[in-house]
Amino acid sequence: MNPQEQANAMFAEFFARTRAQFGDAIKGFWFYDGDACPGCGFPVEEMTYKGQRALSLNAFIYRPRGILIGYLLCGQCAKQIFQAVERNPGVQTPLHAVIEQNLITAYQRYLAAQDA
Repeated sequence: MNPQEQANAMFAEFFARTRAQFGDAIKGFWFYDGDACPGCGFPVEEMTYKGQRALSLNAFIYRPRGILIGYLLCGQCAKQIFQAVERNPGVQTPLHAVIEQNLITAYQRYLAAQDA
């Protein structure tokens, strides 16, 4: 299975779990498939995590629409978030806000293109 297929399969599992936890509050999902990291704009590529090849697959709920938005991060942004979480578990970083805003903007562009 190639990395994109793996990410799609894992995201489908994310969606099922999120839907089970939040029920009808989750109306659908969207996966950001841009080549650029939504945190820094650099290319998203495999990274090494605990000695293994990995991708940083993530998701958040865009609450106004009830959409689970999935995305991949580059290794640098992923490492930055991992380190921040180790220092302050459960605390969002400024990078989280940047990522979410960039993804919301991308999702809104996607919706506008669908309506056109």
